[in-house]
Amino acid sequence: MTVHIGPLRKQDLKRCAELEAELFAGDDPWSEAAFAGEIDGGHHYVGAYAGDELIGYAGIALLVSPPQAEAEVHTIAVHPDWQGNGIGKALLLDLLAHVAEVEATVFLEVRTDNEAAIALYERQGFEKLGVRRRYYQPSGADAFTMRRLAKTETAGRTA
Repeated sequence: MTVHIGPLRKQDLKRCAELEAELFAGDDPWSEAAFAGEIDGGHHYVGAYAGDELIGYAGIALLVSPPQAEAEVHTIAVHPDWQGNGIGKALLLDLLAHVAEVEATVFLEVRTDNEAAIALYERQGFEKLGVRRRYYQPSGADAFTMRRLAKTETAGRTA
């Protein structure tokens, strides 16, 4: 079945909350209202759809406007049955494309034990900046803070 990425729809928010509860049960999964608040706040949220079924979602917020734009990835999640098929990458690339036009540096947090996600982020140019101890609650799991420099910043760096 073909998977496509498109704007997250209000009617999908209940399903987002269900996926959150399944994927992030040991932490503090987002509610339907939390997703609605993000969309109502004007942040960029997209869904991965297999036909009409929501199988993943992602969101990013522009925190600082140009000329030194900064953005933060808020979430990326893919249903377990669909993981490993490039859907997380497609969602991430959509988020990065959304903030590319303002040449934003992008930040995110990821669990230190989520090796697949860390590898995905590193392949897309993210680097680890540090560790946030006990970032995820209530599990107490640590998170890496990662950053992907804006295109203009990376052009000026030397190898």
